[in-house]
Amino acid sequence: MDAAYDAEPWSDFAAGMAGAAAALAGLLFVAVSINIRTILTGTGIAGRAALALILLALPVFLSLALLIPGQPDVALAIELLVISAVTVPSLGYLARPSAHAAEQPVSSWIATNVIPSAVAALAPVVAAVGLLTGSLGGLYWLPAAVALALVGGLVNAWALLVEILR
Repeated sequence: MDAAYDAEPWSDFAAGMAGAAAALAGLLFVAVSINIRTILTGTGIAGRAALALILLALPVFLSLALLIPGQPDVALAIELLVISAVTVPSLGYLARPSAHAAEQPVSSWIATNVIPSAVAALAPVVAAVGLLTGSLGGLYWLPAAVALALVGGLVNAWALLVEILR
């Protein structure tokens, strides 16, 4: 069976991504704890922390779904759809352009928050549909989701750790 439509060959990828994303989520907690007063008093900064946390947790949950041994394709597709159903509204709300900080240009916010959030949240839907229909590239949408979630999460973690103090 083609790797695009079989979860078994993805186990090494999923194990690596689960560990990496969990470590990065830990970094976010350090960043938030170091700068908690500034985060709580700043406008929109707590939302940015929530956005980063969701983006860094998303690859962990996608990886966990891939790592369940012997599950049918339908079960994996449903899990991917459920993960997206939870993340799409959350990321959509937190990444909306009106939520950006006044000092950050809207174009920068869109490039570093809106686009990564949209792709990370919607790519698992395409992967699920592709898995069920044997089309659309199947599970090959998950690396795109993971990569952009990590990029968006890291950009926001950096802002919460370093840029917030400028």
